[in-house]
Amino acid sequence: MSDALNGRTIVVTRPQEQAESLCRAIEQRGGTALRFPVIGIGPLADRSEIERVAGRLDTFDLAFFVSPNAVRYALDGLLVARDWPASLRVATVGKGSERALAARGFRRVIAPESGFDSESVLALPAFAPAAVRGRRILVLRGDGGRDLLGETLVARGAEVEYLSCYRRFCPDVEPDRLLEPVKRREVDGVLLSSSEGARNLADIVGAAGMVLLSDVPVFASHPRIAAQCRELGFARVIEAGAGDDGALRTIISYFG
Repeated sequence: MSDALNGRTIVVTRPQEQAESLCRAIEQRGGTALRFPVIGIGPLADRSEIERVAGRLDTFDLAFFVSPNAVRYALDGLLVARDWPASLRVATVGKGSERALAARGFRRVIAPESGFDSESVLALPAFAPAAVRGRRILVLRGDGGRDLLGETLVARGAEVEYLSCYRRFCPDVEPDRLLEPVKRREVDGVLLSSSEGARNLADIVGAAGMVLLSDVPVFASHPRIAAQCRELGFARVIEAGAGDDGALRTIISYFG
């Protein structure tokens, strides 16, 4: 096993519910994982729309889950009211979401073999214009989010409906949990997994904190996130692979 992370401290900014597997992997390789969530995830205060959609799940041809959180919160709400319709196909993107669906009993999931964004999904045969034209597609996601997938599917002739299943928010995190080790030069890298998270980090630490962080290596899990990090003032931005494995490989390679 590589010793590249021995003595290294990596800041993991994922939501608390999604951070532990990567943190453990870093620690198993001799590193220190500093948990500093920059996105909070929680249930919606009003679940009435989830209940209404549950009653007409049979009317959709395909359900697309945007993330593991969408799997968790959507199914927790929908399956209280009814069983999943046998005719309703399921799709997602990312190995984490596939694992989350498998854990809930879904065995035939449409997902890209590689790639982890809307563009990868849209390249699949199941999302080609001929395949989606006239189909009703339900997109299960958090409150808000990127609309490229839905907009492209509509342009291809599909009827798309969004269902917000959980809320995202900027958590109340004490900035000194991160800034004090940065001042002591004890932070070797920061992993950022979303553009929203990058913006939240800048809000949490403030302008002075961003000056302190500006030269710390940032591992961004998508070119779009990398661009956002550079715009916010990070000087050393490294594009990382997707998921735990991709992020870990990139971090080990950088320090090795």
